[in-house]
Amino acid sequence: MTQAGLFDPLGFAHGPAMPNRLALAPLTNTQSHPDGRLGDDELRWLALRAAGGFGLTMTCAAHVQANGQGFAGQLGIFGDQHLAGLARLAAAVRREGSLAIAQLHHAGMRAPPALIGAQPVCASDNAELGARGLTTGEVEQVVADFVAAAQRAERAGFDGIELHGAHGYLLCQFLSPQLNQRSDQYGGTPANRALIIEQLLAGIRARCRADFVVGLRLSPERFGLDFAEMRALAARLLRDERLDFLDLSLWDAFKEPIDERHRGRSLLGWFTDLERAGVRLGAAGHLRSGADLVRCLEAGADFAIVGRAAILHHDLPTRLRADPGFQPVPLPVSAAHLAREGVGPAFLDYLRGTFKGFVAD
Repeated sequence: MTQAGLFDPLGFAHGPAMPNRLALAPLTNTQSHPDGRLGDDELRWLALRAAGGFGLTMTCAAHVQANGQGFAGQLGIFGDQHLAGLARLAAAVRREGSLAIAQLHHAGMRAPPALIGAQPVCASDNAELGARGLTTGEVEQVVADFVAAAQRAERAGFDGIELHGAHGYLLCQFLSPQLNQRSDQYGGTPANRALIIEQLLAGIRARCRADFVVGLRLSPERFGLDFAEMRALAARLLRDERLDFLDLSLWDAFKEPIDERHRGRSLLGWFTDLERAGVRLGAAGHLRSGADLVRCLEAGADFAIVGRAAILHHDLPTRLRADPGFQPVPLPVSAAHLAREGVGPAFLDYLRGTFKGFVAD
C-alpha cells in the first residue's frame, strides 16, 4: 500500500463513512468542568483535530454515571445537563467533515474515591483499590445508563459512540477472569463475563437509530485479561452485525504479545487474520509517522488510530497528505508548541505529570 491509501474512504455497516483511514484516539485531556460539562479548551482541542483532517474524531472517555468518573476535568454524558455542550462539540466536529464519535466510559474501581466522593465499584470486591462488587441490579443499572448515554449522544448530534472496554476500566474489569469473581450471570465463564457487552450492543441497537455507528475498544492483554480469551471475544465481535468497528488499544501494535504462548507474531497480527463480517478493525499503538500508519493498514487493519502524534500536530493528516515523508516533531516539545496545537493549561499539566519526557522543562 502507498501512503495515498490512508486517504481512501471507509464505510461502516451503519451510518456515514470515514473520509479517510485516520482516526483520533480518545485521549484524556482534563479540559472540561468539574460537573462534566464541556469546557471551551476541550471543544477547541477536538475541533482543531477535526479541522486538521482526521476522518473520525473521538471524544475522551465520557463517563455515563457520576461515580464512574476516572479523572479530573472529565467530559460527562450521564445527564441532560451535558447536552448543550455535547451538541456544540458534535456540531463543531461534523462541520469539518469528520465523523463525531463519543466514547462512553465508566472507570469502575479506577475511579478515585476523593473525586467521586464514594467507594468505587467493580465487577467484584477489590481490596487493593478498596472497591466493592456491584449487585446484579446495579450491573443492570450500569447497562441502562450506558444505553441512555448513547441515546444522549445521538440527541446531541454525534454520528455514533464507542464503548470503552479497555484499559482496566469497568467493562474491562468484567472481562477479566482475575478481577471478575462473580457467581451470577455476569461471571464464571468467558461468555458470562462478556454478557455486559452483549447487553450493551443489544440495548443501543434497540434504542438508537438504524444509522448510528457503534464501536467498541478492547485491550487484548494486561489488566488481568487472558489473551486467548480476548482473541476469541474479538473473533465473535468481528462477526457481530450490531457492531461497526472494533478498536484495539495495543500500546505498541507491532510488538509481540506478553503471553509467551502467543509469541512469534505481532500483537496486531493475532487479530487481523480473524474473519470480519462487515465489522471494521482499527488499531492504536505507537503509530506516529506516515510509514507507521501505512504499516498498520498493510498488516490488515482497516483504519489507524492516532494518539500522541495527534497531540503534537492537530493537522497530522493534512501534513501527511501534502508530504508523505512528514515526521512529527521530536520529543520533548515546548509548552508554547503545545499551546499552538490547542493544548490548554489543564491538559499541559496532565501531560507533564503523566508522560515523562513529553513536555520540555
